[in-house]
Formats: sequence, structure tokens, C-alpha cells
Amino acid sequence: MASVVLHSAIAAQIRLDIRVVHTRWRTSKSCKIVMATATPVTLRSCGRDTAQGRFLGNSFHSNGKASRTWPSQQQIEIIRSLESWAEEMILPLLKPVEKCWQPHDYLPNFSSDTFMDELLELKRRTFHLPNDYLVCLVGDMITEEALPTYQSFLNTFEGVRDTTVASPTPWNVWIRAWTAEENRHGDLLNKYLYLSGRVDMRMVEKTTQYLVRSGMETHVDSSPYNGFIYTSFQERATFISHANTARFAKEHGDDKLATICGIIASDERRHEIAYTRIVGKLFEVDPNGAVLAFAEMMRKKITMPAHLMFDGENSSLFKDYAAVAQRCNVYTAKDYADIMEHLIATWKIEKISALSTEALQAQQYVCSLPSRMRKLSERAHDQERVKAERESRAFSWIFHKSVKL
Repeated sequence: MASVVLHSAIAAQIRLDIRVVHTRWRTSKSCKIVMATATPVTLRSCGRDTAQGRFLGNSFHSNGKASRTWPSQQQIEIIRSLESWAEEMILPLLKPVEKCWQPHDYLPNFSSDTFMDELLELKRRTFHLPNDYLVCLVGDMITEEALPTYQSFLNTFEGVRDTTVASPTPWNVWIRAWTAEENRHGDLLNKYLYLSGRVDMRMVEKTTQYLVRSGMETHVDSSPYNGFIYTSFQERATFISHANTARFAKEHGDDKLATICGIIASDERRHEIAYTRIVGKLFEVDPNGAVLAFAEMMRKKITMPAHLMFDGENSSLFKDYAAVAQRCNVYTAKDYADIMEHLIATWKIEKISALSTEALQAQQYVCSLPSRMRKLSERAHDQERVKAERESRAFSWIFHKSVKL
């Protein structure tokens, strides 16, 4: 899972934007009913489903009354009923291992007599890569390296959990195979950066260890609907980020690195297709539940998987990294709004009819967000740009060299 969404300077900006949108939307004279506000799942805010022996998170209206419980038993049963569909429509998006690229294919071959020549050529290509670009690339790589957390995250979804760690169900086959494909991304970028000599690998490795230890906060609340909406958003975001680092690598003269970032972006795009296809099916079989889940995730905000990033020194590391990514146009607040707009169009949310009253309100809310967020984020971006015009930050990843935010 690549770098980026709901986590940072961008994250702080997006959170501010959405809060403003929520406030205006809830207080609008044209809106007679207030949308549910979700609370994070904790032992104190959970209701216990004694029949199933699970803790389930509750959502609440502003009047304090519970509106619904996520995940509902209906959600879980629908997900389980789609196993045959997933086998036919999702598993084919995986590539056979024998046809997959491997990190070795794009790195100097240590067993070859030409290894030193290949290594010197790699160092020559990376010599002129700008420091701000390296910060973006390292941030993307560290996000990929936290893969153990992401597999654990997918296994929290009710209805798709791999309780045996070797379950043959289509959902569990997908989770393990997706993890195996993603695992190559961090491996390749890590080795390439190591051989370049341009980054302090010990600080990079410390950051990865801290991130895996810290985990991530997604506010999915074990709901498979929320979870697959989150992964649809994230895979789109990582595709954009890696595609942009590929383009910039080429502009800076490293065609090999451009190819590497490009093939990773291609994987992310294929995975995005899988997750958006799953959610598209949910909109088909349970439009009310899917619309409500999408609105809920937009209210909670999509947080970037690496938002708890820390290197042992800088407590605002993710915020700083995201600010650099924003300035370099690797991943921006505009991309966040674009992704939301893309998903709304992909799932044809505006065209869904015969919705319940609550789902209809959620539909209207979701469809109005991209344009509002775009305007608010542009204004916030201009303010942040003026504020940070003279601000720089030293990054331990690049031997504490300073980079403009």
C-alpha cells in the first residue's frame, strides 16, 4: 500500500476542510435531518453482541441515540455470500508467481562479473536526484515496508478473517496473495535506495520499525464495507503517488528508477481495480448499506496508512513528509478530492435510486463533497504555502539535510 492518504500536513488540511464541510452541511437550512456521527470503536463505546461473541461499534446521531451498529450481521452475511463471485471476479486479478516481476530483475546482479559496473551506473543515475524527491521516495518506500500491519488490518474485517492463516476461501486467498505481491514493492525500493548511497539507511530502517510497532488507525471498525472502501481509496492514492515518482525520476535522468516506480504503480492500479470492483458489487447487492458506509468513511476521513510514522527524532515526521510531497506534486490535497470524485463516478453513486431516507441523505452528502473540498483545500493550500514559504526541515533519512516544506 503506498504512501499518502488521510495523514499529515495534507491530512491536517483535509481534516480541517471536511470539518468545515460537515459543519456547513449539518447546519444548512435545507437539511432537516442530521447525519450520524461515528465514534471510534473502544471497549467503552462498543456494544457486545452476545450471540456472536463480538464487540461491535455503534454510530450515533447528534442527539446521542444509536442509529446503527457496524458491522451489521447483514453486512457479514452479504460478504460471505459473495465468495463464489470473488473467486470468479477478484482472484483472476492476481498474477501467477511465475509471471510476476521480482526485485532481482531490476537490481545489479551481485553474482555477475559486471556487478561493479552495474552498481556504479546506478550510483551515477541517482547522483543528481534532488533531496526533496528522495524524501518523497523514502516516504513511499517506508509506507510499503509496513506491510505486516496491512495484512493484519485486512484480517480485522468481519466475514473475511483468515482464522487459520491458511484458509482456502477466496477472500483469504486474495488477502495472502495481495500481501505477497505488495511485499515486492518495499523490497525493491529499499535495495535500490541502499545501493544508491543517497540515504541514511539506518534512520530509514528505524522509521520502518517504529511504524510497524505503531500500527495504523483507520476507523474501519471491523466493517468489511468500510474496509473495502478504505482500500479502494488507498490503492488509488498509492497508484497516483508511485506514478508521479516514476515521472519525476525520468525527468531527473534515472530511467531505471522511473521503470521501477512505474511497475509498482501498475501493481497498485491492478489492486485498486480489485477493491473498487468489490465495493461496486456491494453497491449492486446492498445499495443502502454501501452508500451509508461510504458516507461514514468520508465523515471519519481516510487516514494514510503511514500517518504514525516516526524516526525516533521528529514527532511531526509524517506531516513534514506530506508537506514535501504536496509541494513536489507527488501527492496533494487536490489528489484526495480527485480520488473521491473518481470513486463516486466509478460506483455511479449519483445514479443510485430507490434508497432509504437515510441513505438518500448520505448520497447527497457524498456527492457534494468533492467540489466543496476542492474549494476549501485550495484556499487552505494558499494559506499554508504563504506560511511555509521560508520554512525548511532537516530529514534524518537524507543525513539531516534540510528540505523546503
